[in-house]
Amino acid sequence: MEWWIYPLLVLAGFMAGFVNTLAGAGSVVSLAVLNLAGLPLGVANGTNRVAILFQTALAVGRFKKQGKLEVRPHLGIILSAVAGGILGALIAGQVSGAVLRRSIGICMALTLVPLLLRPTRWLEGNPEREKKGAGPVQMISFFLVGVYGGYVQLGVGVFLLTALVLVAGLDLVRGNAVKLLIAFCYTVPALAIFVMNDLVRWDLGLTLACGNMLGAWAATHEAAKRGAPFIRWLLIVVVIAAATRYLFF
Repeated sequence: MEWWIYPLLVLAGFMAGFVNTLAGAGSVVSLAVLNLAGLPLGVANGTNRVAILFQTALAVGRFKKQGKLEVRPHLGIILSAVAGGILGALIAGQVSGAVLRRSIGICMALTLVPLLLRPTRWLEGNPEREKKGAGPVQMISFFLVGVYGGYVQLGVGVFLLTALVLVAGLDLVRGNAVKLLIAFCYTVPALAIFVMNDLVRWDLGLTLACGNMLGAWAATHEAAKRGAPFIRWLLIVVVIAAATRYLFF
């Protein structure tokens, strides 16, 4: 392994951790660098989970300290997402790279629709819907997002935020904190499954994790300072970039 891969991974991890914490799809950067390091897509997918685990753990702790994260009201959707994440990790590798790449691009493009329409729903949330708790629609929605996250991780933050705001009724800032908690919870068993299948390169994963944690630390500060409008516009930029990359390049 060339020496310059390690500092490059720290830089890529910082960028990915920052974008993942505030929006999603930061794994576009980390997966690209892991591929550059010579890892096959399956191993890069598993190795990336090491960084995601550390990044989400740090970000959850920061949001909890800032008083922006409540756990108990969201246990139902968290457990649904974890179940989906386990299933997604178990079936990882069954879909061809070409099909997966195109489907990610299409899903990203479709996510732009609710982001661009009726922005007040993203900024303010829906308190009445939030009070209803985890009904069948929410449980199924978060299970399916968990399956996707367990399988590929890339862009799952965008889908989680979409579900948390439009289905669960949270505003963007609190939804972002819950998103990270869900990602942490399903990443634990997903990473274990990738490890059992020998799809993790630990030295590269831990190097990437250093950058991810630095990016997450910086991003939680920005989230608290700038609030929901900043997160929404960052989401739009990230989604357009990711959709373009996976549909046309």
